[in-house]
Amino acid sequence: MRIQVSPSLMCMNLMEIKHQLAVLDSRADFLHIDIMDGHYVKNITLSPFFIEQIRPFTKVALDVHLMVEQPTDFIEVIAKAGADYICPHAETINRDAFRVINMIRSFGKKVGVVLNPATPVSFIHHYIHLVDKITVMTVDPGYAGQPFIPEMVQKVQELKALKQANGYKYLIEIDGSCNTRTYNTLVGAGAEVLIVGTSGLFNIHDDLETAWNMMRESIDEAQGLAQVSA
Repeated sequence: MRIQVSPSLMCMNLMEIKHQLAVLDSRADFLHIDIMDGHYVKNITLSPFFIEQIRPFTKVALDVHLMVEQPTDFIEVIAKAGADYICPHAETINRDAFRVINMIRSFGKKVGVVLNPATPVSFIHHYIHLVDKITVMTVDPGYAGQPFIPEMVQKVQELKALKQANGYKYLIEIDGSCNTRTYNTLVGAGAEVLIVGTSGLFNIHDDLETAWNMMRESIDEAQGLAQVSA
């Protein structure tokens, strides 16, 4: 399977949103949308209203990352706004993870779960088989442009091994510092979806189509190297 790409829309140029969405719509596998409440992380970015506004302009799956203290306060409104994947942090749902998963499924949406750098895979052991996507944060959450945490490579390898050993169906996704400095390492470890932001896509060239082609070539090269060494 070709490595999939999920541009982080909080990193796009919002003054050119319609044009950039048109470019991404024919290329991206997902569109990554960060929802922050100013409490779980000390930042506020996009909103359910943003999802509702862009939904008519793209056919790409909208992947919503909930960096919020109370995910159940957001799930219904995000689902109705047009999200396809709803992905809360494991740290915010483990008290009632099965109820949250069932709530997301009740709206016909796919379930993701996000792991902070200091959160082990064992934290989601009892419901790992129920999720469609696991996102490994390779930076501490809340802000763009943070440095890559190399200890997360082992976590990606662990998720890949668990998936292969048990026949799990989840996608292994990476959020944080996905760029030419890390593609080889992440793809080699087992990453299947890369969330790209400022350093991976939006700031590498003024023209987004050119930037996409540059990024895609680098990721494909990393995947080719990983296949050769496998």
